Amino acid sequence: MIRIEHLSKDLGEFFLQDVTLDIKNGEYFMVLGPTGAGKTILLETIAGIYRVDSGRIFLDEQDITDIPPRERNIGMVYQDYTLFPFLTVEENIGFGLKSRKVSKREIKRRVDELANLMGVFHLLHRCPGTLSGGEQQRIAIARALIMEPKVLLLDEPLSALDTQTTERLRQELKNVHSITNTTIIHVTHSFEEAFLLGSRMAVMDKGEIVQVGTPNEVFRKPESEFAAEFLGVGNLFQGESRVDNDIACIDVDGINIVSATLKPGTVHVSIRPEDILVSTKQIVSSARNSFKGKIASIVDAGTILRIAVDVGIDNPFIVAITRQSFDEMNLKTGGEVYITFKASAVHVF
Repeated sequence: MIRIEHLSKDLGEFFLQDVTLDIKNGEYFMVLGPTGAGKTILLETIAGIYRVDSGRIFLDEQDITDIPPRERNIGMVYQDYTLFPFLTVEENIGFGLKSRKVSKREIKRRVDELANLMGVFHLLHRCPGTLSGGEQQRIAIARALIMEPKVLLLDEPLSALDTQTTERLRQELKNVHSITNTTIIHVTHSFEEAFLLGSRMAVMDKGEIVQVGTPNEVFRKPESEFAAEFLGVGNLFQGESRVDNDIACIDVDGINIVSATLKPGTVHVSIRPEDILVSTKQIVSSARNSFKGKIASIVDAGTILRIAVDVGIDNPFIVAITRQSFDEMNLKTGGEVYITFKASAVHVF
């Protein structure tokens, strides 16, 4: 559907370096990365706002690299809505069709259809300045969708909204995608958005794509130190791996961590906090990794607590635990505990 080959663009502060992506027809594709990673410039280059320095962009096997933006049939929605303030909601949504000389009757039919889909039919007579942020964003999305784009680009569309509105609009985006099957590329900072909306995702850093996969693959098996830290793995160590009898034993600051990933030599190890069990007594189980330590600190995040357990190495293990389990075990800073995790939970790169 969308194929990007070795795309580079330098705008000084923001840039792309040799970006290659293959996005499938009808896919909801997320692009995740920190501020300055190049996410927005990637969307704007796909849209044709910038001419590439090198590389090619293909849409349905057609090379669109040098085609003007208006001829690409790609829609784009920014986080700040960019609606026309002196036009009504109805006029805003139908603006693109009017410029294409579509009949008034057809414009009315399609505006009503999109307004119903986005839940803004009752607002058609209003002007944007009288609406909430969530309502304005729905209208911006409807205005893009009415052009029936082959690809819809969303640049952090939920970042300026409150939590409740974000949750509602996120569900509406999911419904719209399900109904229209439009190929969507959605830039975000939010891990939650990536999980709830994305069929696949890319992680960007300094203008480069550092990893692509399903949200579950990327979050559970980061392929670089940057990805692991950015995605909040919480347990990232470096050690020497020895492979013997279909198992890897990794020396990390004098303790041995067993992994099912057979990669010898100097490696990075990551273990997600939710994959580690904590107990006040040693657990008898098939798990290959068990260590005794002391609770160095406790961070209360509401229903989940993050516990740092010092087992005698440079950095403590971070364990995620429910409040119920925390209260039942009566855990306190300085208390002795055991941590346990499976070899399959130890990701090595």
